[in-house]
Amino acid sequence: MKSHRQELWFETKARTAFINITPQVEAALKASGVQEGLCLVNAMHISASVFINDDEHGLHQDFTRWLEGLAPHEPIRQWRHNDTGEDNADAHLKRQIMGREVVVAITAGQLDFGPWEQIFYGEFDGRRRKRVLVKIIGE
Repeated sequence: MKSHRQELWFETKARTAFINITPQVEAALKASGVQEGLCLVNAMHISASVFINDDEHGLHQDFTRWLEGLAPHEPIRQWRHNDTGEDNADAHLKRQIMGREVVVAITAGQLDFGPWEQIFYGEFDGRRRKRVLVKIIGE
């Protein structure tokens, strides 16, 4: 069985951002040489997410509005986590909702997606470097 590990690094200018990382994951898959197996993609930071959905700008705006309604950033003092001196409690909650990771089947050397599916990095406490792990196993 083959195994391939790669890190992707991101630093967004905005506090919240959604980045389509499908091309980078497909490049990692190609580099792995795996034809049949599984691809794990996970955010290595507790204020960021990896998820699968449609690459449609309006949907991403809806995610931002919906998440901000569920876990608003301000007022900062509403969240006990921020009592530690941080201001990112909302980012932890948003990550919990959007998820830590995705696993995609690999078939015939390709990510085996359903219609319109793409992999996204979701940033909820940006403006600093964070990484995503891509781990590919198979034959």
